[in-house]
Amino acid sequence: MPRRPLPAALATGDQPDPTIELANRLNSAAIHLLRRISRDDGEDGVTGARLSALSVLVYGGPQTLGALARRERVATPTMTRIVEALVRDGLADRSAVVGDRRSVLLTVTDDGRALMERGRARRIERLAGELAAIDAERQADLARAVDILELLEADTKE
Repeated sequence: MPRRPLPAALATGDQPDPTIELANRLNSAAIHLLRRISRDDGEDGVTGARLSALSVLVYGGPQTLGALARRERVATPTMTRIVEALVRDGLADRSAVVGDRRSVLLTVTDDGRALMERGRARRIERLAGELAAIDAERQADLARAVDILELLEADTKE
């Protein structure tokens, strides 16, 4: 895979900072990997924006509309349209927030959870097929790299 050039704001001097270069490579590889393994995500007839919002509800738990919009980095009216479609399709439910009649709490339905799990299973199967094509030594290297990535994730939760 060709190396992506560093963004101009990070490209300083003749010798790039090794940590910045590693971050650049990891960023590019992660984006390409996610695009490749998620290419069938629309198979269930749900748009990417709806799947993303549904994923937050499945893996992050019930959310208010405002919180979901912030997590997805979209305006509240945009999220309202996404949620309306999820509710209409039976993938999410909305209910009033106790003590705040203006807020709405969104939860995932059993059908919504099942849809997310099917998509996740497809992505994992696709990735497992790709991993099966590499030798055991490289798989072990990758397992160690994933251990490190999981440590980075744990550090951000503290």
